[in-house]
Amino acid sequence: MILDEYGDNAEFHLTELPQPSVKAGHVVVRVAATSVNTVDTMIRQMGKDLPLSPDLPAVLGMDFAGTIEAVGKGVTDFVPGDEVYGCAGGLANLQGTLAEYMLADARLIAHKPKSLSMREAAALPLVGITAFEGLQRAGARAGQKVLVHGGAGGVGHVAVQLAKHLGADVYATVSGEKQMEIIEKYGATPINYKAEKVTGYVAKHTDGAGFDVIFDSVGGANMTNSFEAAALNGQVVSTVSMLELDLTPLHFKGLSLHVVFMLIPMLHDHKREEHGAILAKLAKLAKIADAGALKPLLDETPFGLEEVGKAHDRLTSGQAIGKLVAEI
Repeated sequence: MILDEYGDNAEFHLTELPQPSVKAGHVVVRVAATSVNTVDTMIRQMGKDLPLSPDLPAVLGMDFAGTIEAVGKGVTDFVPGDEVYGCAGGLANLQGTLAEYMLADARLIAHKPKSLSMREAAALPLVGITAFEGLQRAGARAGQKVLVHGGAGGVGHVAVQLAKHLGADVYATVSGEKQMEIIEKYGATPINYKAEKVTGYVAKHTDGAGFDVIFDSVGGANMTNSFEAAALNGQVVSTVSMLELDLTPLHFKGLSLHVVFMLIPMLHDHKREEHGAILAKLAKLAKIADAGALKPLLDETPFGLEEVGKAHDRLTSGQAIGKLVAEI
């Protein structure tokens, strides 16, 4: 599925392209499933206003799960037939996942968790790496109080599960009853941000001291809420920080702000092997999903490859709960 133009009304079209040839350090993957992320919808709408958007005609899609068809010279960790997953295309000059086959840098992938279906595994890479990196950079650990803004969202639901696995006391803001039930199933405490103000839930859950770590997957103007909810010398993680903001509250609390932009390795060929290593760790956690370690949350609406435009529309509508996946 390709885009011939960018914009709010840009439509995907089915077309035939040559199957990619393998090259050194890479693998060719037969894609089984791919998930839709917010950044995919941003590229579709904004095009070249984003410095990471590919030239047209473009094959978008970053996350995938599939089976290796061929391996290039120097690749030693994978062989044809291996089931793998990763986040390895859909931006700059890297072909995306909305295709039957894609070329992927072997450093950006890992063996697919056997406990997850292709559909589930395809939902995990971008959000999983983002959540893992953010919590790692914030030094989240057992005994801390961790607040996740947007706890039932794509990145948020993984951050909640990973923080719980670390042994933290986890809380998450949500907007409705269904999302509150999801957070409770993860063993965390839901907070309806529409019904409770920041001062109220900080007093209720931290005796007014604030949370040690704030993982803000909402970002934007919500970052002021994160600063308000953080404890003195606390850690704030943001995944959406493209705005002008008064940092005075951050200064007087001595807060540390960590901006996570997980596309850097793909865009700049910078430490790509770290993403492969994180995916391998997430796969191990997924093996003990029955113990509540890690289980992707999927939206109830299924999509096929030719319905990817509808999947984009559902994500931008705000109606989706969990990740949207297109099976190929």
